[in-house]
Order: sequence, then C-alpha cells, then structure tokens
Amino acid sequence: MNDTCPLCAQPSDPINAPFCSRRCKDRDLLQWLGEGYRLPGAQIDPDGLDSGHTPD
Repeated sequence: MNDTCPLCAQPSDPINAPFCSRRCKDRDLLQWLGEGYRLPGAQIDPDGLDSGHTPD
C-alpha cells in the first residue's frame, strides 16, 4: 500500500486515503470532472453517439 499522497507526496491520511487531506482529494476529483485526466482510447465522433449504430 502506498503511504504517500499521489498529488503532493505528503503522508496519506486514513480518512482521505489515498490522499493526505480533503483538499487533495477534491483537487483530484476536479481534475476528473474538468477533463484534466484522460484515458487512452479511440476518438469518438460525438454526432454518432445517439445514432443507435453499434460497431462491428
């Protein structure tokens, strides 16, 4: 188990694990919500999302 915060490297707090504080926990969430983090994958055409067409 990692004993340090993944954002600031301070010792992690069991209440906010794996982060050191609520501040770092919230900062990480905002990165996900604001598209600061992205997962690799194929580019998706936003116009085709509602078409009902499934890829072969």
